[in-house]
Amino acid sequence: MRAADGFTGRANSTLTCGDPGVPVPDALAVAQGFAREHGIKPTAHVVNGSTSEQAIRDAGWTVDLDHPGGAESLVMTGSLEKFADGVAESRDLPGWWELTAGSEVSAAQRHVLGSSEIVCFASLTEDERVIAAVRGAVVEDVLHVARLAVRPSHRRKGLARQLMGELAGWGLQQEAKICALQVAEHNEPAIRLYEELGCTEHHRYRYWIPAVS
Repeated sequence: MRAADGFTGRANSTLTCGDPGVPVPDALAVAQGFAREHGIKPTAHVVNGSTSEQAIRDAGWTVDLDHPGGAESLVMTGSLEKFADGVAESRDLPGWWELTAGSEVSAAQRHVLGSSEIVCFASLTEDERVIAAVRGAVVEDVLHVARLAVRPSHRRKGLARQLMGELAGWGLQQEAKICALQVAEHNEPAIRLYEELGCTEHHRYRYWIPAVS
């Protein structure tokens, strides 16, 4: 069970992998209590086709079609060696946070994005202004990629590809071998980019919430 003041769906949901050790309705009741305690919406992070999915549906929960990031997301993975090109420098710049998290950055945002032991805040700049940014964190041999963003005025210039190549190079230096990332199913340009980098779909997930009676 995770809570981060509402910042990102993953950081404010209960991950439903494996046997909870109690009947699923009881586990969901605990999750609802946790959400109330932390002032967030009760949400279950459910892998499509998992053994938990049908039980959660039977318990009266439904897919959150109004989730800000979209109802369904893909988890994609790929080999870093296939697209590494250069090595990103980690720079915790104010412009990095403004582009990826907004003009006012909360303590929860800094914790979610910056609390990993091996983390990289990579960016590209123009005239001392951050024009593209991405965050990478290495856990064991996996580079977890998040918050890839390019300013609208600088899109369609290959900056996202360049930044991903540099982040992959950094990941290899940290002894990572593969990357893992999440992307909303409706974000077709991003999916195409990741496919061109050699990433493939590993699985999909959705967020489920209690049905309104």
